[in-house]
Amino acid sequence: MALGPFYVAQKLKNAGKLGGIALLMRHGETEWNRMGRVMGQNPVELDADGRAQVESAVPLARELGIELVITSPLVRARQSAEIIADGIGVSISEDPRLVEVKYGRWEGMVFDDLIKDPDYLNYREHPLDASTPGGETMYQVQARGVEAVVTAIGAHPRKRILFVSHGDIIRTALSFFMGLDLAQFRRIRVDNAAFSGLQIADEFAEVKFLNLLPDPRRAFVAPFKIKSSHL
Repeated sequence: MALGPFYVAQKLKNAGKLGGIALLMRHGETEWNRMGRVMGQNPVELDADGRAQVESAVPLARELGIELVITSPLVRARQSAEIIADGIGVSISEDPRLVEVKYGRWEGMVFDDLIKDPDYLNYREHPLDASTPGGETMYQVQARGVEAVVTAIGAHPRKRILFVSHGDIIRTALSFFMGLDLAQFRRIRVDNAAFSGLQIADEFAEVKFLNLLPDPRRAFVAPFKIKSSHL
């Protein structure tokens, strides 16, 4: 037997002040997702396909033993959280720290618009060195997402908590708990209505799974089509 599991088992068994399971789910799909349009903090609702995605995730949520749902207050996340919470019969609350990144004037734009924007081109190449037009850095995004998870785990020890949030919030939070350099956050695929799971024990976290989908075939489908040839 490999020795790695012995180290992990000891860490999880000896958890002190902070211990629990965090499950992170991205909201269901919207029309803007399929268009490749930047939503940011716009109040974009789930469409019929997005609702169906989340509904198909309810049996998986039930199997994961979720005991509490905490959601971003943005409507697409709240609708997704309500579908899960109603489907498995648990309570739901909101945490504004889980909202999507403040993208400012980029919100509403599609890729062919962004590729002409000098600020976006700089941000794309140096996402940690520049803030969005909404005034957020990825370090700030990561900090508030992680804080939301840690606060909830601390308030509900040993519980299995589902956090319903948004793509870059989840990517940056996972990077933190995996001990990855934040510069690598874009390497983590986060699909709509997909789950990632962590067991947290004080400063340690074991990744149980990433981007778990009710329909695994979606993991190999591009999230939207880019018309422009400027990649």
